[in-house]
Amino acid sequence: MSAVFLARLQFAVTSSYHFLFVPLTLGLSVLVAIMETFYVRTGDETYKKMTKFFGKLFLINFAVGVVTGLVQEFQFGMNWSEYARFMGDIFGAPLAIEALLAFFIESTFMGIWIFTWDKLPKKVHLLSIWLVAIATNLSSLWILIANSFMQEPVGYILRNGRAEMNDFLAVVTNPHVLYQFPHTVLGGFTTGAFIVLGVSAYHLLKKSSVELFKKSFKIAIVFGLISVFGVVTIGHFQGVHMVEAQPMKMAAAEAHWTTEQPAGFNVIASIDENNQKNNFEVKIPGLLSFLSTNSFNSEVKGIKELQAADVQKYGSGDYVPPVTPLFWSFRLMVLAGVLMLLLVLAGIFSSKNIAQKNGLLKLLLWAIPLPYIANTTGWFVAEAGRQPWIVYGLQKTASGVSTVVPAAAVVTTLIGFTVIYGVLAVVGVYLFVKYAKQGPDAIANEPAENVAKGASLWT
Repeated sequence: MSAVFLARLQFAVTSSYHFLFVPLTLGLSVLVAIMETFYVRTGDETYKKMTKFFGKLFLINFAVGVVTGLVQEFQFGMNWSEYARFMGDIFGAPLAIEALLAFFIESTFMGIWIFTWDKLPKKVHLLSIWLVAIATNLSSLWILIANSFMQEPVGYILRNGRAEMNDFLAVVTNPHVLYQFPHTVLGGFTTGAFIVLGVSAYHLLKKSSVELFKKSFKIAIVFGLISVFGVVTIGHFQGVHMVEAQPMKMAAAEAHWTTEQPAGFNVIASIDENNQKNNFEVKIPGLLSFLSTNSFNSEVKGIKELQAADVQKYGSGDYVPPVTPLFWSFRLMVLAGVLMLLLVLAGIFSSKNIAQKNGLLKLLLWAIPLPYIANTTGWFVAEAGRQPWIVYGLQKTASGVSTVVPAAAVVTTLIGFTVIYGVLAVVGVYLFVKYAKQGPDAIANEPAENVAKGASLWT
């Protein structure tokens, strides 16, 4: 196996694992802050108990998520040192701001929130969790600013074989991040909503703390409805922008081989990548044109034409990303999104007597994986769809790999990371499920810091 393949596989393993925890951190931090806001405004102790319960689940997820993200920083300097050499001047700035500003605020006020229950005035304590939630989502903004440069380079000049920043404001206001950031954050909000809905559904089915979980269900279902609609809406506009910035990505995700006007959307297709055609396909006429340009009659360039244009622009080479996995990943993402939308709509209409809706509660319990499926497949489309570029139009992935780190070393660390992360996954899921099943009454008198200590010992 080549060094390029091994480096890509290792980064895929570590980043995919890390990204299992990131969306829940984004969404659950805000939901916990909302729950405590209800407590401070109403004085109802039920909301305090609710906040502590879901806050403990948030701490477990946060602890595992932080430690898994640290490994990626080292990979940039080792496996991907040529990439770091090429665009470190640009990539390093937003990551430094994320660590020195957003993460410091997040971790500092997380500690204050954990250890000062009933020691600080209620409003001051509430402020600490809102600062955690805001900083958590700001942290994702700076990371996405760095990633967006890889998707759509702006604000740079090429000097001595390196990309150097010459316009910080342009990098920060990259058109790509204006779509990617809200899409990612709303995906995280959706994840948090479905976790709260699933846990609430479990306890409502068990007739445990019914009044508390009816209230948590109502908070989460409204939050989830807004989030899912937001994801769908911004996702559409992100797709339109993607056709302008990275037309090959959209064409590959749709297995759209030849230019058409209007272009139909392939619901399913039997894809023959070797011969660049679909042996079988079921299309919705004009829908791809609408998804690409907001018009049902517009032209959409095909893979063959885009490949020829890229060869003319960048030189000889294969500029077509892996079509089959992109095609089906995109459809899994859309299917998960549609199912979540249907579920939150059903939940809204049933919220008044949700404790009696056993069928819907069971569906919501089993629907917990849906946002994870949507998040993971969505990121796969975003990153794999950019191939063969690591920085679109500037540096190919094969050119970003270290010329010094041997393949044997990458194999060794890949095996080590996989084993360690596998253990962490088991421990993390065990702790999360353990506390989720116990419910708020069983852990009401256990200090939140005990959970944080327990999670941190394992991570």
